[in-house]
Amino acid sequence: MAKGKVIISCAVTGAIHTPSMSPHLPVTAEEIAEGAIGAAEAGAAIIHLHARNPENGKPDQNPDLFEPFLKVIKQRSDAVLNLTTGGHPSMTLEERLRPATTFKPEVASLNMGTMGFGLFPMLDRYKDWKHEWEPQVLEASRDLVFKNTYKDIEGLLALLTPLGTRFEFECYDTSHLYNLKHFLDRGLVKAPLFIQTCFGILGGIGSHPDDVMHMKRTADRLFGDQYEWSVLGAGAKQMSVVAMAASMGGNVRVGLEDSLWAGPGKLAETNAEQVATARKIIEGMGLSVATPEEAREILDLKGGDRTDI
Repeated sequence: MAKGKVIISCAVTGAIHTPSMSPHLPVTAEEIAEGAIGAAEAGAAIIHLHARNPENGKPDQNPDLFEPFLKVIKQRSDAVLNLTTGGHPSMTLEERLRPATTFKPEVASLNMGTMGFGLFPMLDRYKDWKHEWEPQVLEASRDLVFKNTYKDIEGLLALLTPLGTRFEFECYDTSHLYNLKHFLDRGLVKAPLFIQTCFGILGGIGSHPDDVMHMKRTADRLFGDQYEWSVLGAGAKQMSVVAMAASMGGNVRVGLEDSLWAGPGKLAETNAEQVATARKIIEGMGLSVATPEEAREILDLKGGDRTDI
């Protein structure tokens, strides 16, 4: 019965945007928890989570910062919790892995290739910064390599697969799909694969409809019926990518990690606002949104009771 349902994921805060860019970006544990619960109530079956230093909003992978909001979300929602292993592109793999190895979530993100991750164009859009680190980190991305080598991916799989954690495979370009096929052929990952094709980050593929079609065609050819397709669109193209993918039978991801906007010139005030918009698009096409339990069935997840959250 779950087949044919559209899974909405919501990435609540991420590590890309900085506090000066929006007063609505969740920073504290309370804000992240409220953002996640609101998104779940609006229809998100999966909540993708990062943590931030509550004093200055800087991305931080300390499990002690994750625990307060994870406990609250788990108590107040049945949503699938998906913990980042990407952290921030400037972090070491060891730093990035700490939350997932600590809490053994149902799902963890897994970036499928080394790439540039250019955030520096945002320097031209903002002038007043609340914190000294914000422009420094954006400028540093001009000379940054987001390291996800084959050895890194092998090590991550070796650590998390025995815990029963499955993966949101984040694919920012065609080569990442081929990398995933390599790991599938070696038996290091198993179907159903949850493939998140990511559009609009400088360093990855763009967000033109042809780019979306190209990634879908490539994934179809490589994986056939062994995968579940999802999309995220960065920035202003978020909802156009959502609409295109939903019309093609895909799942979707929204949230303030991926875009701060609710429309031209209008900041989204909550993650729930974006989830509600995505849901309206999906249901307007005559499609149904998956519940958390349906998402667990579709993706063959272990269940929330088998985590350390």
